[in-house]
Amino acid sequence: MGERYAVIGQPVAHSKSPWIHAQFARATQQDLEYGCIEAPLGGFTRAADEFRDGGGKGLNVTLPFKEDAYQYCAQLTPRARDARAVNTIRFGTETFGDNTDGVGLVRDLARLGADVRGSRVLLMGAGGAARGVVGALVEAGASRLTIANRNESKAREIATRWRISASGYEALLPEFELVINATSAGLAGESPGVPPDVLARAKHAYDMVYGRDTPFLAAARAARVPTSDGLGMLVEQAAESFFVWRGVRPDTAPVLRELRGR
Repeated sequence: MGERYAVIGQPVAHSKSPWIHAQFARATQQDLEYGCIEAPLGGFTRAADEFRDGGGKGLNVTLPFKEDAYQYCAQLTPRARDARAVNTIRFGTETFGDNTDGVGLVRDLARLGADVRGSRVLLMGAGGAARGVVGALVEAGASRLTIANRNESKAREIATRWRISASGYEALLPEFELVINATSAGLAGESPGVPPDVLARAKHAYDMVYGRDTPFLAAARAARVPTSDGLGMLVEQAAESFFVWRGVRPDTAPVLRELRGR
């Protein structure tokens, strides 16, 4: 029996993580088991403790527990501290927390030819998803990074931390080459509110949501802007988590191809 890992969330039965990590383990000849833990709201700590005490070696953390995981971990990487959220836990002498979302996004964008370096980037949203990636976008070398949100004050809180620009949607100018949706609007079948002229001038539109055709992606296609969903980010952040746990970085391309073909 291999070492045990799992994804924890609510809900979590739909997660593609067990399949993805099984493919990574097979390709890298790592002996591990990976399952799902559906914890009740308010029950993250108990569920994580039970998994650790039962011999579990690490967790992926998905909604709505990333901030709970941040509070749970005794050691944090700089990118987890910056995000104030944890999506990867490694159990050891101390509980170690990381956030691999940002590096997952940047690697997927590079794969798509939408490289961040030297680009004017608009990041929409000011919640945990945006916090998890803004540091990686800054480090990737965007020539200008603007964060926009319906509640502009929340965007300004993040912008002040990173010394970037913040804006409400109505004040945005059509000057961005890369537009990234980090809001959850698409999950409710809604648009994040980006002005049509801003979207129409972009060279690429990326929605961090995956598995559905969101209104944001539909609007970008209608404006003849190349689009991508967040499936590649999911695979890339999983590969970084696998590296945190096992010290081996799997090849993501075959896994992503198979997922796209399903």
